Amino acid sequence: MRRLPSTQESRIQALRENRYLKGLDSEVLETLAKQTRLLSYAKEENIIHEDQPGPGLFIVETGRVKIYKKSPAGREMIINVLEEGDSFNEVPVFDQGDNPANVAAVIETRLWLIDAEALRGVIAEHPLAAQQIIVNLSQNLRMLVNKVEDLSFYTVTARLARLLRDLPESQLAASGPARLTQDDLAARVGTVREVVARSLKELENCGAIEVQRGKIKVLDREKLDDWECN
Repeated sequence: MRRLPSTQESRIQALRENRYLKGLDSEVLETLAKQTRLLSYAKEENIIHEDQPGPGLFIVETGRVKIYKKSPAGREMIINVLEEGDSFNEVPVFDQGDNPANVAAVIETRLWLIDAEALRGVIAEHPLAAQQIIVNLSQNLRMLVNKVEDLSFYTVTARLARLLRDLPESQLAASGPARLTQDDLAARVGTVREVVARSLKELENCGAIEVQRGKIKVLDREKLDDWECN
């Protein structure tokens, strides 16, 4: 992790565009910007460790991060993947407990970090910010409920089909450090690489996708939709 130089104006702009802080007075944003810093993380570098204190709210400026849990055996389960403009680490900021999950950079990433204590002070004085936080935490809860449903009621191939259907083509066809590996896909659907490889072959054999040199191309989105019923 490296701390990068940043101007007061760039910090204010980043805060103004954040979903929690939109609509707040410029004076409030100026005060909060003084407690905000810009950090750089290398590919696969850990940002947050589970069960440790959270330093504040992070905003992704550039790059991509993954929120994940690890089993005692070292198996990784990705809860969510976040990109430019997304925020994370809300839970320890607002309940003042430890981090509930790990976070790592998927590719080289730059993050804004807002000091937790400063942010709690703003929330205490500004109901608008508190309302926006409630909405966002509710959306996160819905996402987790949907993930539990996926793991409980759908096969690995059906979960993978849904993931491939929803991912942007730019990620499926990416190369270099941005490319999604079979390990990445496995972590996101709650299984292991060998099972994902079989599921990819199954989807390819039915004509839903095409896999060439590690890149995935969706050929028939309706067939991916059909797998939800399997």
